[in-house]
Amino acid sequence: MFTPHFSTCDLPAGNQEHPRNLLKAVVAASLVTGLEMFDFTVFGFFAVMIGDRFFPANDPMTSLLWAVGTFGVGFFMRPVGAMVIGTYADRVGRRAAMARTSWMMALGTAALALCPSFASIGVIAPLIIIAGRSLQGFAVGGDIGVAAAFVLEAGPVSRRGYLVSWQFASQGAAALLGASLGLLITSTMPPAALASWGWRIPFLIGLLIAPVGLYVRLRLRDDPVSINTARHAGTPLTELCREHGTTILLAMLMIMGQTIPVYAIVYFMPSYATRVMHMPAATGFMASALSALLLVVIPPMAGRLMDRLRRRKPLALVASGCSALLIYPVFLMFSRATSVAPILFGVALFSIMVAFSAVAVTLLVLEALPARVRASGMAVSHALTVALFGSTAQFIVTGLIKWTGDPLSAAWYVAPACGVSFCALMLFKERHIEP
Repeated sequence: MFTPHFSTCDLPAGNQEHPRNLLKAVVAASLVTGLEMFDFTVFGFFAVMIGDRFFPANDPMTSLLWAVGTFGVGFFMRPVGAMVIGTYADRVGRRAAMARTSWMMALGTAALALCPSFASIGVIAPLIIIAGRSLQGFAVGGDIGVAAAFVLEAGPVSRRGYLVSWQFASQGAAALLGASLGLLITSTMPPAALASWGWRIPFLIGLLIAPVGLYVRLRLRDDPVSINTARHAGTPLTELCREHGTTILLAMLMIMGQTIPVYAIVYFMPSYATRVMHMPAATGFMASALSALLLVVIPPMAGRLMDRLRRRKPLALVASGCSALLIYPVFLMFSRATSVAPILFGVALFSIMVAFSAVAVTLLVLEALPARVRASGMAVSHALTVALFGSTAQFIVTGLIKWTGDPLSAAWYVAPACGVSFCALMLFKERHIEP
């Protein structure tokens, strides 16, 4: 990941009036969110091995179904974390909320990294895995919305797209690190060692979230925007439901258009390649690594482009529409692939569209909400969407393929979801922001 450059002429419209303070704010919010997303998503990359160790079954696909089902458990804690941590951030401050998510994520990751297998302690093992996933979900559910609001408020209006884009670049970097580790581990370790203990290595690396996260976030000064709005805030969740219910509903449907493709295609690709396409595990990790690399590089470009446009919505509509139209052709290409090239090409197409759409949609939602409910509103809309659609995407796609025996059946779920997201984007009212 390259370091963002901030020039003095862009300031002082935000609450971090010095370029160095602005850089610290972006790094603290984006870097730690990326580390938390690494801890959260690496479970999906190693779902096959985790299923074999903690959810043994006679049928490998049944074991995988249990594993991806547990992958979804953490998502259902994300709305709870979004409500609690997002409300705390709107009432007390963004910095205090972000510091608390760091150590909670570390505890959840430690439970996954150190848990004995089912063969050692029986049914207690999957219960520990579920508890660790739940704590991870609670932490990351609140952090993403709070960090996005903090970054948006940290700098000038003229650079909002670029600043917010680093949230997505950091998440792409997290996925890239996870996929790269997966590729390295599966390529260099003997299969027996990999299944026994090698899959734990990424989780142990993920424990870095505790010292790194607390260090960089506790060194931030709190933000005046949060403090001033907190003094006049009532109950953020009550205001969201009463005055911004339509905005939250449309935001959820818009975010769904990026959530389902990412979890049903990008994060699921290692399992899809091995269990469905019967390709080497390295093929799936290569596809995920390429996608993650694009999700690092493309968002800052998309953010800069949006800062030059007077409106965010047209670009979001183009990206969302292209995603919906590409679903079936890409899955058809996957099903007929005899080498890694078609899989890499299809995943790359989706990743580019998702990157543009995600940055534009996030800006639309953040700017549509007033500061006093911005953190909780963004956190809740994102967490509910991921809980309802991201958590179930791999399970539904795996089930469709298992029951039909047709790899193309995955498109039956992803394509309509992208179509609904496009319609919601058409209905969303953009708030015009003048630099």
